Amino acid sequence: MATLARVFDRREIAEAPRAAALPVTDVCALRPLPQEDVFLYCKKIDNSRLVREPDPKAGGVCWSAIGAASVAVLLLTAAGAMHVSATLAGYKLEDLRAEERRLVDEGRALDLHEAELLSPERLEKLAKGQNLVTPAAGQVFHLERHPDSAVAMVEK
Repeated sequence: MATLARVFDRREIAEAPRAAALPVTDVCALRPLPQEDVFLYCKKIDNSRLVREPDPKAGGVCWSAIGAASVAVLLLTAAGAMHVSATLAGYKLEDLRAEERRLVDEGRALDLHEAELLSPERLEKLAKGQNLVTPAAGQVFHLERHPDSAVAMVEK
């Protein structure tokens, strides 16, 4: 690689124009830089007075596209809202069914507990524990209902 670079350096030296244009008067003078004779001038361009010409095709397309996209988003939102509300209603319905099952089971448990409390065997056991006896035939008074709302009276 080093030899190849030397070959290129030699070719460039061979092809390079001789420094004959410079007078050999100054031994310390430098060679001219490439593109040294090119002079670039930057001109400031003022476009403040220019007015853009309106495009007749671009005016309505943008607003109609925005309107169409808004309508599409509105329809998708409405459809999504209906789907979400139906899903939430399904969850609520299932919660109510679970609560109904729980309440029916609780009602059955209460009916069973009431039946246990009102069983004749238990009532007799409680009566014996408190020294209660069955009333005699003359101790029971049956009240009859009269349509004229008369008050029942005890005969002496």
